[in-house]
Amino acid sequence: MTDLTTLLEVGGPVAALGGGAAYARARHPGLYWSTVGLPLSTARLIGSYGSVMEACGLTVAPSRLRVLAVKATSRREVRPVPPRRGIIRPTTTGLRVRLRLAPGQEPADVAASAERLRHAWGVHAVYVTTVKPGVVDLRLVGFDVLNRVRMPRKTQAELLRVPVALREDATPFLRDYRTVPHQLTLGATLSGKSMYLRHLVTGLARQPVALVGIDCKRGVELAPFAARLSALATNPEQAAELLPALIREMEERYDLIKARQGIAPGTPDEEITSDIWGLPESDRPVPVVLFVDEVAELFLVATKKDEERRDEMVTQLIRLAQLGRAAGIYLEVCGQRFGAELGKGATMLRAQLTGRVCHRVNDEASAKMALGDIAPEAVFAACAIAPERPGLAVAGDTSGGWSRIRTPYLSLGNAAETCRAWAHMVPDLPALKPFRPDAPAPPVEIPSPVVKPRPVTD
Repeated sequence: MTDLTTLLEVGGPVAALGGGAAYARARHPGLYWSTVGLPLSTARLIGSYGSVMEACGLTVAPSRLRVLAVKATSRREVRPVPPRRGIIRPTTTGLRVRLRLAPGQEPADVAASAERLRHAWGVHAVYVTTVKPGVVDLRLVGFDVLNRVRMPRKTQAELLRVPVALREDATPFLRDYRTVPHQLTLGATLSGKSMYLRHLVTGLARQPVALVGIDCKRGVELAPFAARLSALATNPEQAAELLPALIREMEERYDLIKARQGIAPGTPDEEITSDIWGLPESDRPVPVVLFVDEVAELFLVATKKDEERRDEMVTQLIRLAQLGRAAGIYLEVCGQRFGAELGKGATMLRAQLTGRVCHRVNDEASAKMALGDIAPEAVFAACAIAPERPGLAVAGDTSGGWSRIRTPYLSLGNAAETCRAWAHMVPDLPALKPFRPDAPAPPVEIPSPVVKPRPVTD
């Protein structure tokens, strides 16, 4: 009886501790990782590093000098040599380990064994990045960071460089317009495409950048940000007037660059430029980011007259995509579907859009339109996105690299409030003044009276 009572007294706290750990793992994975997962995975990695590397085929035969030294000092067996391991650095989402590869190994050998390393060390995923020749970084992620997205606190935005989402390896996804000037973003209804657009607008709203919008859904997506927009077109007719104004602005900027290239003898090489970023800061025009939402609406026509207008707008968009980067004009094209069936010029325009972000789409053909020409293996990842995970997308560029990302939740009201708070950052561009939208004034709250009226009695 005494033994049973003692067992119950000990088993109660143990069961409570196990239940608390299971609850934390399901509802608070970050807390579980910091308290339980991190010590366990670190112990597994340290205790089984050599045997795991050998099982994964990541060891090489020891050098002749090492063999002679081992035989001279001891009688133990000479084992193969794994990559040299650096210091284990814990993070809030996992672990980081730097490896120096053995002679004859390459980073692809380690990347091919990432799934085996994940199971051996009990983590959610393992990612391999090359630091320099012969050195790779292993990033071990302890839990699914895309389930509940929390952006890193240390992420800082720079000019034309905005953190908009989180990668599956727990690093921020940065939309860098200086590196990837134009981008195509596709996604079906309720896929999270609008959330991605909100983060872009609010991130750029704090910077000295002109924001221009074309939203042919009567402005329902971009009109809430009117306080920060320099121009807005809400139908194809207005877009047909706005795009020529952007073309004229681009041509004036090229004239400014050309005037700067009237190079006098003795001009230093660093003052010779072919884009606006080589101009002195006092003469440099502000960058312009053009958001085109539901780009298919610009291609759809009903009459012969509409077809002529469509061809003009498509030609102007292609010119902006081909020549706009040097003039500081960048495109962010969004839609549900974007292929050759839209009409003449669609494929040519898509070829100019370097970056690609594909949210959940309705068919495989739409995913191929976004990613098929840059990373064919990413098409299957885009088709596997579940409707229950809005905001999840596959991001890639023409380099062939791709990764899964997910944007955190941002309400439309908070995004609009951010744009109103930074309305003073709207630059002065005379060419776009006729298209400046009217920003509605925020509603005025009537304070309740401090003195309450006397109650009415019979």
